[in-house]
Amino acid sequence: MNAQRRDGVTVNSDTGEALGLHTFGNDPALMALIDVANVACGFHSGDPDTIEATVVLAKENGVRVGAHPGLPDLVGFGRREMKLTPAEVENLVRYQVGALVGFLHKYDLPLNHIKPHGSLYGMLARDEELMLGAARVAKDYGVPVFGLAGTAHQRVAEREGVEFVGELYVDLDYDADGKLIILRQPHATDPAAAAERTRRALTEGTIAAVDGTPLTIEFDSICVHSDAANAVDVTDAVRAVVVEHRTH
Repeated sequence: MNAQRRDGVTVNSDTGEALGLHTFGNDPALMALIDVANVACGFHSGDPDTIEATVVLAKENGVRVGAHPGLPDLVGFGRREMKLTPAEVENLVRYQVGALVGFLHKYDLPLNHIKPHGSLYGMLARDEELMLGAARVAKDYGVPVFGLAGTAHQRVAEREGVEFVGELYVDLDYDADGKLIILRQPHATDPAAAAERTRRALTEGTIAAVDGTPLTIEFDSICVHSDAANAVDVTDAVRAVVVEHRTH
């Protein structure tokens, strides 16, 4: 990725991850720090009232809103893989995106993108047939797909004429092959370490894998998860580096 694209890098976070009175993040504080919100659409988390409240919060903060469809597994928070056909993937993505779009229309906001959640994200990164279902929905809405560069996310999106936005993760580890190591439970990330990973990625174009292997990651957006206890501190640290880079 060239320097010009990195200058326009955004910060995104997963939001709306709540059910009724139970919430897994700190959306009000995060919305003041991010550029893009990935809103849970009800399958791994979220409900109608939460979706509406999240859309309103995003509008108040000038944050762009994308759909964050997940596997239909509330108990497992969408982090347990399922055996699905390509048609089933397309239908569950289309269903969830439609739910969010209903609220976006109410508040006169456009759909910004689609970003799969959790294990669905990983499944689609590995399987081009499954990814095709998500790409078809994105193509119908005329929006980009957020995902991992160099995987089926990018290959299928580009083949189908769908814009692709590569992501960098600062609160998840990568293995030596550049694959994300996704844990069932969130863990606290050192804000200083997240800031340093961001700085290195923006200036050198590389990050370190969990074993120290240098990895080249192509990205246009940096994701910070919202469900860790110190997510706001991590996002604040990352945001500061991004803003500093934009001004130089």
